[in-house]
Amino acid sequence: MAGALPPPGTYFINYFNWYSANSFRGEGGDKLLPDFELNVVANTLRLVHVTDYTFLGANWALHAFLPLVNVDVSPVPNLSESRFGLGDIIIDPFILGWHGKNWHVTTGLDIYLPTGSYDADNLANIGRNYWTFEPVVAFTYLSDEGLELSAKFMYAFNTKNEDTDYLSGQEFHLDYTLGYHTGPWSLGVGGYYYQQTTDDELGGESVGENGFRGQAFAIGPQAKYDYQNMAFTLKYQFETEVENRPQGNSLWFKFLYAF
Repeated sequence: MAGALPPPGTYFINYFNWYSANSFRGEGGDKLLPDFELNVVANTLRLVHVTDYTFLGANWALHAFLPLVNVDVSPVPNLSESRFGLGDIIIDPFILGWHGKNWHVTTGLDIYLPTGSYDADNLANIGRNYWTFEPVVAFTYLSDEGLELSAKFMYAFNTKNEDTDYLSGQEFHLDYTLGYHTGPWSLGVGGYYYQQTTDDELGGESVGENGFRGQAFAIGPQAKYDYQNMAFTLKYQFETEVENRPQGNSLWFKFLYAF
């Protein structure tokens, strides 16, 4: 239900995520670092407030994400580093949500603040040390029989990391769900598609032969259970078709509470 903005009110959401990768894929999916290991555990607190105000027929809302992150990375054997702390906070003060009988559409502009700790000499960094501005459009179709199709489209514009003179390329993301609702349960499959659309640049020059453009596709099972004013979601996703990124699997647990 990614495209369905909830009714006016205040909502607390907790995301717990574990991600583990044991290889770093390069161009064409070849193992660039065959002994690479990465483990990330993140607990992200999100607060959403949907107001009583409307704009262009849509409900107006705002939200903020507060991530706590632990990163363990080992690019080669006998070399590793760990970091724990506050990650990059995300805010969006102007979310709009439209509703129809069987469809929902939500738009916004997520802003990533460089609040996470960063050191150019570290192997493990919690923050990215640059701003990101990401327009978002999410859509959900829910049939009368309970069949759901949801998609969330995002496009990220990154600013330069001033400590390294490195500019990460623009990024397209798509989150998706195909599911079925029966009683308090929602069951299905979901995942994401990621494609970097412009080159990484160092000192104004493209990095490597193809700008070190990353890509990945993930898919896996998921289940959601609604109970009174709460919802519990569990997802497992594995990555494939990975280039210029770590390749791994992730486990997600999401808790929602409506005040």
